[in-house]
Amino acid sequence: MASAVRTTCPYCGVGCGVVVSKDENGAFSVKGDPEHPANFGRLCSKGSALAETLVDDSRLLRPIIGETPINWKAALDLIATEFSKTIEQHGPDSVAFYVSGQLMTEAYYVANKLMKGYIGSANIDTNSRLCMASSVVGHKRAFGSDTVPGTYRDLELADLVVLVGTNLAWCHPVLYQRLAAAKKEHGTKVVVIDPRRTATCDIADMHLPIKSGSDVRLFNALLSRLATDNRLNPTFAEQYTEGLDKALEAANEDAPNLRAVAEACGLPMRDLAQFFDWFCATDKTVTVYSQGVNQSSQGADKVNAILNCHLLTGRIGQPGCGPFSVTGQPNAMGGREVGGLANTLAAHMDFDTDSIDRVQRFWDAPNMATKPGLKAVDLFDAVHSGKIKALWIMATNPAVSLPEADKVREALNKCPFVVVSDCVSSNDTMQYADVLLPTTTWGERDGTVTNSERRISRQRPFKRPPGDAREDWDIICDVARRMGYKDAFSFETVAEVFKEHAQLSAFENDGQRDFDIGGIAHLGPQAYEVLEPFQWPLRSDGKGEQERLFGSGAFFAANGKGQFIAVSHRPPENHISERFPFILNTGRVRDHWHTMTRTGLSPRLALHRSEPFLEIGPDDADVLHLSEGDLAEVNSPKGRVLLRVRLDDGLQPGTVFAPIHWSDTNSANGVVGRLIAGVTDPYSGQPESKHTPVAIAKFLPKWQALVVSRIKTSGASAEYWASVTGHDCTITTFAGTEDITDWQKWARRMSGDSGHEWLTFSDPSGGRHRFATLKNGRVESAIFVSNRNDLPSLEWAQAQFALDRLDERDRSGLLAGRPANDAFDPGPMVCSCFSVGVNTIRRAIAEQNTLTVEAIGAALQAGTNCGSCKPEIQALLDTELTSADGNMLQQEAS
Repeated sequence: MASAVRTTCPYCGVGCGVVVSKDENGAFSVKGDPEHPANFGRLCSKGSALAETLVDDSRLLRPIIGETPINWKAALDLIATEFSKTIEQHGPDSVAFYVSGQLMTEAYYVANKLMKGYIGSANIDTNSRLCMASSVVGHKRAFGSDTVPGTYRDLELADLVVLVGTNLAWCHPVLYQRLAAAKKEHGTKVVVIDPRRTATCDIADMHLPIKSGSDVRLFNALLSRLATDNRLNPTFAEQYTEGLDKALEAANEDAPNLRAVAEACGLPMRDLAQFFDWFCATDKTVTVYSQGVNQSSQGADKVNAILNCHLLTGRIGQPGCGPFSVTGQPNAMGGREVGGLANTLAAHMDFDTDSIDRVQRFWDAPNMATKPGLKAVDLFDAVHSGKIKALWIMATNPAVSLPEADKVREALNKCPFVVVSDCVSSNDTMQYADVLLPTTTWGERDGTVTNSERRISRQRPFKRPPGDAREDWDIICDVARRMGYKDAFSFETVAEVFKEHAQLSAFENDGQRDFDIGGIAHLGPQAYEVLEPFQWPLRSDGKGEQERLFGSGAFFAANGKGQFIAVSHRPPENHISERFPFILNTGRVRDHWHTMTRTGLSPRLALHRSEPFLEIGPDDADVLHLSEGDLAEVNSPKGRVLLRVRLDDGLQPGTVFAPIHWSDTNSANGVVGRLIAGVTDPYSGQPESKHTPVAIAKFLPKWQALVVSRIKTSGASAEYWASVTGHDCTITTFAGTEDITDWQKWARRMSGDSGHEWLTFSDPSGGRHRFATLKNGRVESAIFVSNRNDLPSLEWAQAQFALDRLDERDRSGLLAGRPANDAFDPGPMVCSCFSVGVNTIRRAIAEQNTLTVEAIGAALQAGTNCGSCKPEIQALLDTELTSADGNMLQQEAS
């Protein structure tokens, strides 16, 4: 393989280009691709650490039936037989595929073709249902198609950018960097509309901490204000749209006056009026929205409330303006293009009579599905009830990510036949599989992905797959051939799959459908290999790729007009009560991705947030007698979790936040999906993940422990534990209520009882115990136990494993549980890109007089790569400088 390969990052929907190089020792390095138009060389902390994830220790290497490794022939024969038998006995709707926004477009395409064209059911849905299905509905209702009209460049051309329900700084960091640079160079105003004060608010001119679930009311009020101030673009609205009168009527009823709206949204009237003034006065306005809008029982209506404001003003399809949905997964958009959603057909077609006929003729499909299939939550309900009897899960972990996670596990356990294709050797879903199939992952995959601005890019392999791992598209085609569909799935290369996908997009199109890449429908293998990133549509009539759409109308509704959609506020279906008085919001953190099967392999990504946690406001914490670092038991009507407490004054009273990344594989009682009810948007089927009523109580363990070991901790058993990968070690935090009488025996079990040199300190009356094992003077394991929440910092503990040999001072420090004498503890991680801890920054502030974020960057590099840690550095500066000023005032007073 080539020594340097241009490919695409496998994380969020920004779709950053990366360049991977291999040195003479076989080690890979990753940097941003300066020529890729999504990122121009920028990378976030996750992308920068990609090389650290290229390890095969946790990979699934062989097909497995039951618990027995088997060859590919036996595994695929069994899958084809079981699916065929189930279809014959119970009909095509008795089987289903559940796929993923992390598949390549080509794999998505053949899976959709097999299920909808040859099995004859539309029971194929995707985990993208959980993140952007509401945007799909909103786009289709307003535009007649699932089209993102703008481009990332618009963020840099806008005079006002409104960020709604998106923590861009942590979830789409490269877009945040581009926006921050535009603000600095261009003076762009930024408004953040979010119940939480997140890191993104660091660049905001205004933060509107909206009451959870009240977005429709706010944007209806904005629509009314735009109409009242005569901000209607008459040329655009009158010629290119319809339905305005009904939309305004609904908006006026929903938002009778500013005071009522401010009260309903929980916002100061002055701030709301100022935002409306800015929006009314600024032609070049972009509204970016993401999961905070989509993941709602009223998600589709929230989307259309936003789109209505842009249609009224004609701020769409022009440089520097437009609504912009940013997706969470690397290929959520590619999945939408091939019909990966249960309610769509390939090439952005729907289940209307003409489209069904068109796709059936193109595929020469013998058993064409004629109606939509089951959306994700309903699909797993059907598995639970026994309607679906054979299920194939590809590249996703629904036992963690879906709502009502315990019910999903019950469904998988009941299902007669479950296949899981994945690259890892274990996750929460795989324990229920009858057949496991080893697949390729990033670095080995060959195919295309589409980012949030409609840009298709290549993912190219630069390393060989380990063991018997195979490409997803190839596995699916092999099963299809065994089921009797040899001719339709005779693809020999991924380029051939892409070619058919492109041909279908242009088939009987003539500009009638938005998705059209017919201009590259005749690419040969060599041209496919060197394909440069491009935006669709790219039609076969010679018209080049389009950067923006709808600037002059030309919508894809039957009459060519954009549609205003009349929407009205509906409160969330889940209501708080005396028993469940808090609202739980869920989401991502900066350095982790999904269930951490990739980011969990990187030591420097592990430590910024190393445990499942609950963010809660200080006042609410006081009422519950919770302090920073305590453990909290969180209950909903659906389940229970245990989370580490983090105090955050950016939360509204009565609201809390927890991340989605922890599973039973890396924690105990950390799966927040257990709490979330299966309430969905009635139009999109997207679950309500931002508004779950919960009860919170302090969890009182009898002991807590930190175990750091070069071997993976064995025998992990406690009410609470969480494990991450450190440098040359595994770091696990425990807490329990079990009475342990022999801590040395417990410690030996945790460390593997290897017979190495043993160091021990025990203070039974104080509830403190410390142990370490050494081999030739090098630490092999370190174990710290306390009956209080005073365990050593993870950063200092793992730093001991970098020492070739411990001297007497280091040994004393281990048994003391803290740095000995003048040894320095870098403290909790702030900058993951350069592994800079909080104490390192504090020391620079005190000793080097680094009093700005830029000065700290110059001294320590912190914040100079992805920039996502800059808000945290600024907050630290504010605290330290305020403290220093206070001390100075005290000294002067004395």
